[in-house]
Amino acid sequence: MTTLSFRAGFARALATVALGLGLASVATTADAGRIQRVVSPMGVEAWLVEEHAVPLVAMQFSFLGGSTQDPAGKEGVTNLLSTLLDEGAGDLTSQAYQTKLEDLAVDLTFSDDPDRFTGEIKTLSENRDQAFDLLALALTKPRFDADAVERMRVQVIAGVRRAERDPNSVASRLWAKTVFGAHPYGRSGEGTEASIAAIGAADVKAAHDRIFTRDGLKIAVVGDIDAATLAPALDRVFGSLPAKGALAPVAEVTPSADLSARAALAVPQATIRFGLPGLKRSDPDFVAAYVMNHILGGGGFSSWLYTEVREKRGLAYTIATGLAPRLHAGELIGFVGTSADRVDETIGLIKGQLARMRDQGPTAEELAAAKAYLTGSYPLRFDTSDKIAGSLLGIQIEDLGIDYIDKRNDLIAAVTLDDVKRVAKRLLSVEPSFVVVGPQVAQAAPTPEPAKK
Repeated sequence: MTTLSFRAGFARALATVALGLGLASVATTADAGRIQRVVSPMGVEAWLVEEHAVPLVAMQFSFLGGSTQDPAGKEGVTNLLSTLLDEGAGDLTSQAYQTKLEDLAVDLTFSDDPDRFTGEIKTLSENRDQAFDLLALALTKPRFDADAVERMRVQVIAGVRRAERDPNSVASRLWAKTVFGAHPYGRSGEGTEASIAAIGAADVKAAHDRIFTRDGLKIAVVGDIDAATLAPALDRVFGSLPAKGALAPVAEVTPSADLSARAALAVPQATIRFGLPGLKRSDPDFVAAYVMNHILGGGGFSSWLYTEVREKRGLAYTIATGLAPRLHAGELIGFVGTSADRVDETIGLIKGQLARMRDQGPTAEELAAAKAYLTGSYPLRFDTSDKIAGSLLGIQIEDLGIDYIDKRNDLIAAVTLDDVKRVAKRLLSVEPSFVVVGPQVAQAAPTPEPAKK
């Protein structure tokens, strides 16, 4: 967990650099020709984009293994781990460690999702070596002191309680439980009050040892550092981690279709999650499905669902869909919020647009507009160091190849109308599942029977 003071310190340092150098962004492009594959003496690999105009370095990294690795009854342990890595490491107590981060203006964050554990460090070039040493301590020698574990446990439980009053969080949990059932994807990565209360320092240490190994590690680095300097630094940060781990196997799963669930919550409007089985990123149809989804619900103001639900009828402020590829499943998932008495009407419209895409598909003009937007907006993903590092990390995780940035727009451009119609029939031929969270809507009273004479 990174405190506000760390971010404030880094922001102050970054502002000073910006004023001195006229900073607009760390890098504006990240074409494949600029990406270097750097391999350390111990075999730790990273992808690097050098940018020496500004004295900043950003590193993002990700380990295989996330909340799906949480043992039964200890759900939330990986999330708790993400809050504890900067709460003391090596000989440094929590206060001493965080003071060093603040003094060096280092921004350090950790997070987890069901499949992976991710971290990011941003530092000024002049503090790079000390920042990397602090990161190495956090990854290899975290303390997990009892007072820090208890303090973070209290914060996490408070977050879980807040989530129980937040309709989006409740809907996300209900969705996962409904469509994935007993599979690890059906559990909440944040855990429950009971499961978090049952977690001790030994459980956090065990989660650390399961996940922090080099065999599932991906790294992206952007900024003021060259390959010759980065290679030994990779060993200094990651080299002492075990080469291989022993993650628990996670079964392949297909999210259930044609299910529904509702949960009452005292909020002004209803929150709806809906979706169907989708595709993994490695599926040959993924790019065609990506274009299809843009037309259906991913294209903002231009999408079919936005037009029908928001513009024509004013049922919602926004509505959107997206492909959610996971390591062991794929989803096509959407969300919308509407008034409680218009839920059934909204669901009916969503079903109608899914059926329209399945049975008719888009026009040639709609396809051309979607492809033009998707290819034209792609460079915006590379206008800051954070975005470049995140994109490089994602490309590695999905195993798309170091030349993917150069190929990506050609793949979009090659999608035909037949491709979109084919993948629409493939994905939308089952009924979607829906979950609704919000105020209960009173059912209409039954028509009374005539009085008997």
